[in-house]
Amino acid sequence: MVATSKSRTGRKSPARAPKGARRAAVPAQPPAHDPLFNDSAQKALAVLEAFGQGRRVLKLAEVAEVAGITKPSAQRCIHTLEVLGYLRRDRRGTGWGLTPRALGIARAYLCGYRLIEQSTRHLVDLNRATGESVSLSEPDGTDMVFVARFPSHKRFLIDFPLGTRLPMYCTASGRAYLSALPSAQVQQMLGGSPLRALTPMTVTDPRRILALIEAVRHDGYACSEQECYRGDLTVAAPVIGEGGHPVGAINISAPTSRWRLDEMRAKLAPLLIETARAVSSGAAPPAHGSPSPLLG
Repeated sequence: MVATSKSRTGRKSPARAPKGARRAAVPAQPPAHDPLFNDSAQKALAVLEAFGQGRRVLKLAEVAEVAGITKPSAQRCIHTLEVLGYLRRDRRGTGWGLTPRALGIARAYLCGYRLIEQSTRHLVDLNRATGESVSLSEPDGTDMVFVARFPSHKRFLIDFPLGTRLPMYCTASGRAYLSALPSAQVQQMLGGSPLRALTPMTVTDPRRILALIEAVRHDGYACSEQECYRGDLTVAAPVIGEGGHPVGAINISAPTSRWRLDEMRAKLAPLLIETARAVSSGAAPPAHGSPSPLLG
């Protein structure tokens, strides 16, 4: 259900989320003719996800708007989640925020996950060899979600905590993942993506995006130059699972203050591809050596 507000004409129009917020990543409408679908569970999850949109404390009206539900529904969900220990009042008593208990939901997903377990040591090796941030991401709808990350020990002002969602069409990880899918499926996924510019560098022309994805199939890796964040350069390669189907992507992120994209392609992309293949096959890659010459 989408929260509504009356306009001057008396008609109801969708309520807008707070500036800079994204609506929770849950279905806007229940599936048609699904007797097992639970509306209350959907609303509770929408409320929890409302707090993951860049604001730690939300008031009742803000929760309702971001979650796309009415204020009475939001109030009931907030009260229930507060009683269960997932939400608590802020110090001023004007809003609510998540508690550490909410981390248990993510921990249940990450613990014992075979893909993360088999990739961790390879990601650590790549992080040490390159000296830059290395991440593993998985697809969710038309986004890529960070499920493992090893940040650079050098200064890097852009933070990508676990759970960060970025669009596939303008990220190296997304294009790397899409490159391993059939062309028809790629077309379908791009058709369901709002192709908007996040920076002046973002590529939004569908034909150019398809050309970039095709280049990944030839090169084995994708690139993104400041398309999501200014100052960020990224190269990524797909991770292939059983049956030849892509399951995610590994990327290396570095700032423009230390690298040019052509340097990353020449020096880091070969190590990236080697690591992605090792994670895909489960075989250990050759030792990069320590310390790596790239660290100098």
